[in-house]
Amino acid sequence: MDKNKKKFDVWHVITISLIALYALFLLYPLFCILKESIIANGKFTVEYFIEFFSKSYYFETLINSFVVSVCATVVTLIIGVPLAYFYNMYEIKGKSIIQIIIILCCMSAPFIGAYSWILLLGRSGLLTNLIKSLTGFTMPSIYGFKGILLVLSLQLYPLVFLYVSGALKNIDNSLLEASENMGCSGVRRFFKIIVPLCMPTILASTLLVFMRAFADFGTPLLIGEGYKTFPVEIYNQYFGEVGTNHNFAAAISVIAIIITAIIFLAQKWASNHYSFKMNSLHSVERKKAHGISNILMHIYVYFIVGIAFLPQIYVMYTSFLKTRGYIFVGGYSLDSYKRIAGDLWNAIGNTFLIGGIALIFIIVVAILIAYLVVRRRNLMNNIIDTLSMVPYIIPGSVVGIALVIAFNRPPLVLTGSAIIMIIALIIRRLPYTIRSSVAILQQIPMTVEEAAISLGCSKLQAFFKVTVPMMANGILSGAILSWVTIITELSTAIILYNRSTITLTLSIYVQVSRGSYGTAAAYATVLNLITILSLLIFMKLSKTKEIAF
Repeated sequence: MDKNKKKFDVWHVITISLIALYALFLLYPLFCILKESIIANGKFTVEYFIEFFSKSYYFETLINSFVVSVCATVVTLIIGVPLAYFYNMYEIKGKSIIQIIIILCCMSAPFIGAYSWILLLGRSGLLTNLIKSLTGFTMPSIYGFKGILLVLSLQLYPLVFLYVSGALKNIDNSLLEASENMGCSGVRRFFKIIVPLCMPTILASTLLVFMRAFADFGTPLLIGEGYKTFPVEIYNQYFGEVGTNHNFAAAISVIAIIITAIIFLAQKWASNHYSFKMNSLHSVERKKAHGISNILMHIYVYFIVGIAFLPQIYVMYTSFLKTRGYIFVGGYSLDSYKRIAGDLWNAIGNTFLIGGIALIFIIVVAILIAYLVVRRRNLMNNIIDTLSMVPYIIPGSVVGIALVIAFNRPPLVLTGSAIIMIIALIIRRLPYTIRSSVAILQQIPMTVEEAAISLGCSKLQAFFKVTVPMMANGILSGAILSWVTIITELSTAIILYNRSTITLTLSIYVQVSRGSYGTAAAYATVLNLITILSLLIFMKLSKTKEIAF
């Protein structure tokens, strides 16, 4: 009888538990949002979908999101790919500081960039007034399409830089030497050798940039003015001050899910088409450029990085300016910091408490899913892998609304609590740590665990005591990306928060929306300092001077 009795398998229990959790906190909310889009007054209807496509105003928001996302993606590729090439192939002075600045550019909340550029190039902006007083020339308006494109491009090009930097590190230097011996060098080598070798990674970064641009909520809300985009319209339909239509908001959300899913599948097909493996026996060695090429290269790197980081420097600067009410006046003071002192610790506490709890769950769940996907491949674990990527392609505002619809009534009421914010952050930011954990686990041979098992460890002990420590760098890389995106999250948080769960990012947004730029700058400076500290801790723990995805 004992022989026929199946041995208890803890991993099978973990698989079922994860599927159940995804069913409850992801599939059920998405089903609720689908139901609300097609059921009105107890009857089936598609009138909200017809209304969206029949009225030019609503359809234009979709076109606007597409146009600005495609343009931002193209610009980030034009900026990011050459920047990664110069940085990894040649000696650039101050490269360590440059990389930290590049990372900070993409790690800050996107709408902070929009707010910063308004302070610089807005109607009464610093540079706008300076240029007009010196030359008499009136700068073109920063608001609308141009402003959104500027902010998103400078915000998201670091993602391309980091992804392509990772790919360049995997190129074998002997390939480049061989191409150079055959007369293929310089610009020709870049397009003929480097770009094709990096194509899978370039496509991956293209998807990430497009999704981030398409789902961005804060930037078009602050700087878009009349240029309405998809996420903003979803928010307005659900929480607008003029009037709300929850069924219509749900219909727009379903359209967003379908569109992003199509884009994701197209990118996945393209990635598979260009898929190949590279093993770098001899890593690329940086060379020192000479003459005019060296000068132009440094000018390009410093100019791009400087322009992208300028808004953050100016925000930090304005946080120390004297203010009278909402207006900046001459001189410097700590008035803005004094005004936020009462609420600052509450916002910091919520940021670390909510974000910290979410990050702990993210790390644990990511490790478990990585093991199931790599070591125990089967249908159920493939389903978990697929479900884990769904939030990666859904706009944050859609996730937030779906959770509100699903959990605002018995038997499980979570709306308005910190728990629903934690769940949203786990769902949204888990894919980053999963992907980096899977990537590192695939490089660790199974024989390591088998040796531990042969010495008396159980499969679970062998994984957690032997394999997980070997995965540390991969887990840490994903965790830092998850953490920084957690503390700068806006699109989901703005739908789910209340006064008792307000975070630093939400505090910045509230102050900007009130026109209190001094206190907003003070909050933003504190958030930037926390981001810098997080990156420094990561680099210290991982014992690396360079970061690449």
